[in-house]
Amino acid sequence: MSEAPVRVAVIVGSVREGRFGPVVAGWLAAVADRHGGFAVDVVDLAEPGLPLVMPAFGTQPSPAVAAEVAKVAPRLEAADAFVVVTPEYNHSYPAPLKNAIDWHRPEWRAKPVAFVSYGGISGGLRAVEHLRPVFAELHAVTIRETVSFHGAHARFGDDGVPIDDAAGVAAKALLDQLEWWARSLTEARAARPYPA
Repeated sequence: MSEAPVRVAVIVGSVREGRFGPVVAGWLAAVADRHGGFAVDVVDLAEPGLPLVMPAFGTQPSPAVAAEVAKVAPRLEAADAFVVVTPEYNHSYPAPLKNAIDWHRPEWRAKPVAFVSYGGISGGLRAVEHLRPVFAELHAVTIRETVSFHGAHARFGDDGVPIDDAAGVAAKALLDQLEWWARSLTEARAARPYPA
């Protein structure tokens, strides 16, 4: 009897004009499809208009704001796992990514998060290290393996695929761990409520 696929949301964390994130996310989504254990949903944060101003504690957002949040929330809630695709801006991750994380608190809880980063000489790794404690605060589990592209624009061909095999090897290690954590945490959540 085969297991149901892990529902993974691949989150495109950059909304900047001319961004490279969709190329990286598209490649990772294709690798996850071929991996065989995943049903992939690419969540591009440039599509919803998540507002920067949040309602006061204890109040509900306006209907217009709630409609924008609802473009993302059900997709994150349905996910068993996440892959955050992030560039590095000024030694950290983009503000729209933090905004999306903050708008969705329970959706992350007791689920695994993996990271694919890209950038200049650091390959976005400083952004990943800043994201780990943010997700820990939300009771998510960040996995050890990452995929990082140093000088990302030069690492991909015109077909949107990395020019060397190392990225594929790293992606397989990341996806193997993500699948293990996703299945384990899904079973744990089904057996008993998470005490958040």
